[in-house]
Amino acid sequence: MSETAESSALPHQDQGLIYALDIGTRSVIGLLGTREDGRVRILAMEKQLHAHRAMMDGQIEDIAQVASAVRDVTARLEHTAGCRLERACVAAAGRALRTEQGHGLRELSAPESIGPALIAQLEASAVAEAEQAVRAGNEDGQQLLLVGYTATQYQLDGYPLATLLGHSGRKLEASVVATFLPGGVIDSLYAVMRQSGLEVESLTLEPIAALNAAIPADLRLLNLCLVDIGAGTSDIAVCRDGTVVGYTMATVAGDEITEALMKAYLVDYGTAERMKAQLSQSATVTFTDILGQEQSCDSQELEAALEPAARLLAGEIAQRVMSLNGAAPSALFLAGGGSKLIGLREKVAEALEMDPRRVAVAGGHFKATACSDTVALEDPEYATPLGIAVSAGLGLISDSCQVTLNGTRAKLFRSGDLSAMDLLMMNGYSYFDLLGKSGKPLVLQVDGRRRVFHGQPAQPAVLKINGKEVQPSAPVCAGDAVEFIPAKAGEDCQLTAAQLAQRLNADAIAIDGAPPAGPDMLVPSGSFVVVVRGSTPPSHLPSQTSQPVGTTCTVTLNGRSILLPNKADGSPHYVMDLLEHSGIDFKHAERPVELRVNGAPCLFQQALKPGDQVIIGYEDEVNAR
Repeated sequence: MSETAESSALPHQDQGLIYALDIGTRSVIGLLGTREDGRVRILAMEKQLHAHRAMMDGQIEDIAQVASAVRDVTARLEHTAGCRLERACVAAAGRALRTEQGHGLRELSAPESIGPALIAQLEASAVAEAEQAVRAGNEDGQQLLLVGYTATQYQLDGYPLATLLGHSGRKLEASVVATFLPGGVIDSLYAVMRQSGLEVESLTLEPIAALNAAIPADLRLLNLCLVDIGAGTSDIAVCRDGTVVGYTMATVAGDEITEALMKAYLVDYGTAERMKAQLSQSATVTFTDILGQEQSCDSQELEAALEPAARLLAGEIAQRVMSLNGAAPSALFLAGGGSKLIGLREKVAEALEMDPRRVAVAGGHFKATACSDTVALEDPEYATPLGIAVSAGLGLISDSCQVTLNGTRAKLFRSGDLSAMDLLMMNGYSYFDLLGKSGKPLVLQVDGRRRVFHGQPAQPAVLKINGKEVQPSAPVCAGDAVEFIPAKAGEDCQLTAAQLAQRLNADAIAIDGAPPAGPDMLVPSGSFVVVVRGSTPPSHLPSQTSQPVGTTCTVTLNGRSILLPNKADGSPHYVMDLLEHSGIDFKHAERPVELRVNGAPCLFQQALKPGDQVIIGYEDEVNAR
């Protein structure tokens, strides 16, 4: 039985089984766990190195190769668990992340008890402000997507509180730190999951996940910093006064150490990785260089060779920490595989001018949120995978704006000013899926005049939120269920000779100077047609003008008069018929489009009447008029 067939024969993944996947630059780590007494019990762990360097600085480059590693890890964990793994919790790397602060305010007409829905709305308004700020500073125009946020402070009637839940008051305030990543980072992560046959159950950011594993909430009153040093990136998170106050990252990480070994000893990447691992395990390191020569050297020699690269890494970490925190923190934890480098802890302390006793390798606090009888959890390399499992299992992910699209969770959670069109575009749809395409017309020269017989109009798309048909610009809120059926292209116009003669009210027709081969012959587009009435032979028939079928319609579009030609089938004209005259490139439009007829919002499929005043324009420009 094949691996795929064997997997499909297994029972489905239990709802309480957490599958956490850490898709890193060097390897993929998978953990299985369940929630137990306020912690996550880790049942099994599997690790798979990438066969080649499929990722750089946390960014997936070879999707197929990374997906292969994920499938290997999944298959081994399925064998252990005895079930088919279908959903996984993942985290996005911090490469090119942007953070922004936002503030939300909600004033109630009278004091009322504050529940989760009200808090979600308050946080959503704060995230919306952060989104607006980050987009205003996005000069390169790349799409930035919200991947997570942390509430840093709440206030009720002017008084700070750790939580608003259950309290009563009138003036509610929330401050958040929201984190954004380029859309390409998220798209490649989801592509790997699709190719691996897995659904994304939750998404967070790697520094958020690592922090949730390494620094319990009750320690965050102190000014603490976590630095998660992976192969490609060093992700940094800072907390104080009980909340997380910011995230950043550096592209200097463990790979710089590996590359220093490659240059110093003429070895390939895999050999350098093994040498780095041996460095902390034995006094002598043996290896084979690219010339095929077996060599050995003592660990002290290797440490000396790595000194410049280690100092560069420590200096970059210190610079990023100081920039984010404004000063050296009270204590700093190093996590990730790169934190095991001998002497790095002391170098970071020196670069930050901190007491070395206040810089530690993470792992000692993992047991506050996780436990296991099978996996040694103290290893700092497990900070991110453990954090992913803990974040999902203990409900620490701020996904208050969960939205379903056609019955399944939408690709990304976002809060704030998210429109239905935004949601569709994040999940692979475009404006063309809203509009559809009319069928190809049949264009003929009839008695010397050009005649167009239109194809069937597109079957309009169906877009609903919570069962109600809406415009693409309609806002999407927490808990909404969005339904979308893409528009269906109309059929091309195809007429037989008999059908064309009937349309032209003719006794017979000639096509390209000759009678048609038969009444069922399809008339080719571009043909020259002569109408025959009575017994007059086609060759002697003078040129005539046939009357068009249907009616014309004159409307005003954006202040300009537009004459819409008749439709051969007599069908009405729709707003969608005006799109080609609007001046908007709908194939590449990324901003919401506003549709109005006679001042009222409308849908693409609204029928038009002569004299209608139509506006089709970008929402922000229309509202500014």
